[in-house]
Amino acid sequence: MTTPVGPIDSSRTPRYAGRDGFARLPRLDQVARADIVVAGVPFDSGVSYRSGARFGPNHVREASRLLRPYNPALDVSPFEIAQVADAGDIAVNPFDIGEAIETIEQAALDLTAGDTRLVTLGGDHTIALPLLRAAAQRHGPVALLHFDAHLDTWDTYFGAEYTHGTPFRRAFEEGIIDTEALCHVGTRGPLYGKRDLEDDRRFGFGIVTSADVYHQGVNEVVAKLRDRIGARPLYISIDIDVLDPAHAPGTGTPEAGGITSRELLEILRGFQGLNLIGADVVEVAPPYDHAEITGVAASHVAYDLVSLLALRRGQQR
Repeated sequence: MTTPVGPIDSSRTPRYAGRDGFARLPRLDQVARADIVVAGVPFDSGVSYRSGARFGPNHVREASRLLRPYNPALDVSPFEIAQVADAGDIAVNPFDIGEAIETIEQAALDLTAGDTRLVTLGGDHTIALPLLRAAAQRHGPVALLHFDAHLDTWDTYFGAEYTHGTPFRRAFEEGIIDTEALCHVGTRGPLYGKRDLEDDRRFGFGIVTSADVYHQGVNEVVAKLRDRIGARPLYISIDIDVLDPAHAPGTGTPEAGGITSRELLEILRGFQGLNLIGADVVEVAPPYDHAEITGVAASHVAYDLVSLLALRRGQQR
């Protein structure tokens, strides 16, 4: 097996210099093939409140300069056991949501050819729908863990069916998610009405609220989620607003009472061994991110997702 090309050595080249890809990894066109690719989708035309997530991918990349190649929490050097590369950004039409969704779906299919796994940096949560479409074409209907303050299973906003608040309702309607293995994690805050929860249950979603994480603890939550997912192919979608605004102020629709970055990372690390096939981290909006708090959190979340995918790839060899 060819030795993977890893990130720039930060002990020789300062972190503020050199490559600007995620974790200072090589570009996709600089390697013969990749086991895992990180790609950005600078798109936020589906937001209902504060825009700015179109600038999220490069913001997360910039924060990722601080990452190091060994992940002690998962006891893995992901860039040594898998070839990871940055595919750059998927260029999408900011004025036509329908065309943007089609572009993202095709790009995701192209990037996951040959069993390559994809971690996507958003962008707003509208992008989850085409990413799930592509994942389902590769693996059939997928299990879904959705980390978010919000349900994102609403029907329409202002009559529009494709927004950052509707992707998982559309995914249910299209039959691309496994209704036996769906769960929201970290939800909280006011809703438009009780029917929101009733619809959500009808679609098959379980709910682990941020209060549940607080009262039950990470280990119990992880055990319940692992039992719900089992061995199914799993897609993880993470809206950074699942974190409390104290941990992620740079997002479009903040809600008080969220989980901490430590809790989110520990929950993700509890998924080691599951059949993870792809993931996204979305809704990072740098215009509101003082001191890069949100960018740093999102970069670590993406790093742990890459680490989980690398471990899975190592187990399959």
